[in-house]
Parts: sequence; C-alpha cells; structure tokens
Amino acid sequence: MSARPAAGGGRWVDVPPERLDRWVENFASRHGGHTAQGLVLTGTDGATAELFPPPGAPPVHDLDALREQAGQPRRIGLLLARKGAVAAGVAHGATLLTSKVDTHYVQGRTAAGGWSQQRFARRRDNQARAAAADGSAIAERLLLPEVRTLRTLVTGGDRTAVDAILAAPSLAPLLRIRHERFLDVPEPRRAVLEEAVAQARAVRILVRDP
Repeated sequence: MSARPAAGGGRWVDVPPERLDRWVENFASRHGGHTAQGLVLTGTDGATAELFPPPGAPPVHDLDALREQAGQPRRIGLLLARKGAVAAGVAHGATLLTSKVDTHYVQGRTAAGGWSQQRFARRRDNQARAAAADGSAIAERLLLPEVRTLRTLVTGGDRTAVDAILAAPSLAPLLRIRHERFLDVPEPRRAVLEEAVAQARAVRILVRDP
C-alpha cells in the first residue's frame, strides 16, 4: 500500500483489492469503530475514508458491492510517458499480457540565455514532438486494435507528455475510454509498467484524520 498527500487535505491510500477487508478492519481499530454511509466510512473519532473503485470497475454505491467488484479481473490498457520514454500495455487482472517500452531522447532544460537558449528550446521542442509521435505510433499499434476489448485506459507519468501522445487524431477512440485516474510513476520501464498494473487495480481511498 502507498500513501501520499491529497490536495485540500488528507491523504490518498492505494489498497490492493485482496487487502481491502483488512484495511477496513484496521481503519475501524485505529479510530474506535466506524459507520458506513455509501462508500464513506466515518470513525468514532471523526476520521473519514472515502473509497473509489478501480478504473474499469462498474459504479457501486456501498462497501459490499465494492468488495465484490474490486477484485474482478478486467482488461485494461495502460499508457505511461515521461522524459521521452513511453510504455504501453494491455493487462487482464494482475497480468500484463502485452507491452512495448521505448525511449526517445529529449534534452533537459538549460539556464543559458540569448540565441543559444532559443536554439536549445527549438531543438528540445523538436525532440519532444518526435517523442510524442513515436509514442502515438506505439499506442496505435498496441492499444488501438484492442480498444473494443478494453474496459478503460489508464495513463500516468507526465501529463503533458501523455496528452501530446493522445492528441493524435487516430487515437480518438482511446481518449473516449481514458480514465480520470492518473498514475504517478517514474520514467517508464518494463518494471514500472508492471507496477502500474498493480496501481491501476487498487482501490483508492481518501483519508482525512479528525
């Protein structure tokens, strides 16, 4: 399980479906018991936990339905991009079925000024466009043929890089199934893509302490 600060207060916790029951039990233990209203748990001490189903799961309205649906295997697409690296894959449940990882060099930023900085910026923009085109080609080859079989598309890495890849007109069908959840991942590699499958399966929980 992982936790990170949430905008507006509280923290996000990602819980594997297999550990959801234990997490709920631990929440009750830590906060003196709890009551449940829909997908919001409220501890006796005033702490709250709002639960969100994994990407691709059908809408649910109570904890019992979430328990039933969260662990069901779903076929999802993944697209990660950061620093010129791109990774795409198709997963069923916890298993990564197909994948492609590629790296396209994009220079970092420079502190130089004047004409040198302008030339550098143009070169960097050209490299970023080439990386986006390469990423679009990978998504078109790997994900687009599967779009009708996918419950959703989960993206992550650098949002600007991912948006540039999905801006290709041919990838409009993938945009239509893109999930709002965006994964915080490092520069994509095969191991990062495999970890992203686990993140995409997680029940996301917004915890606010009293």
